[in-house]
Amino acid sequence: MNSLEKAKKIASVLDEKKAKEIAILNIAKQSVLGDYFVIATGTSSTQVKSLCDEVEYRLREDCGVASPRREGYSSANWILLDYGDVIVHVFDKESREFFKLEKLWADAEAVEFDAKED
Repeated sequence: MNSLEKAKKIASVLDEKKAKEIAILNIAKQSVLGDYFVIATGTSSTQVKSLCDEVEYRLREDCGVASPRREGYSSANWILLDYGDVIVHVFDKESREFFKLEKLWADAEAVEFDAKED
């Protein structure tokens, strides 16, 4: 599974679990941190944790991708899952508005993915 496929799979899982404001940014030209950021918002600390749990589970079970390094799980206002080439940021609403990653990484190319319609 290449980086783009992984980023789109993660975005799809987040979409299925009702994450808000899902974005994929191609950061490969701007940074050596990875190839893509996947950014999403949860409506509560419980949902933020649930979203991350589901991403980890589905990538491991469906794709054989090893569990990522994980930061921020105990506070659950911003959880980071580091898959090496894809870095997942799941925020609560207040933290997303405060950190404004899309603005910070404004030079990164936004990547489209197929979100499910409700």
